[in-house]
Amino acid sequence: MILTAISKEALRLLDNQLREWRPYVSPLDPCPPILIKTYVVPPNQYIHYQPMNLPQFTLDEAIRKGTLWPALYSPYMSRRKAKGG
Repeated sequence: MILTAISKEALRLLDNQLREWRPYVSPLDPCPPILIKTYVVPPNQYIHYQPMNLPQFTLDEAIRKGTLWPALYSPYMSRRKAKGG
């Protein structure tokens, strides 16, 4: 399962960023419905300007996470891995 590869910190961050919605399901649609769809709101949508003295990751950690600032970190979960492919 994909969740075992993600740290607890990443899950906590993703919990604030993950949104879900329920699309309209037509009774005439021949395909099986997807009842709940999810999307991730990027953390930069919450920060309007970059404040001074924002905490920073170490350089090694920043390279692994793809950003220098923890406030802008958003864990990535591959849909392909979640499906087993």
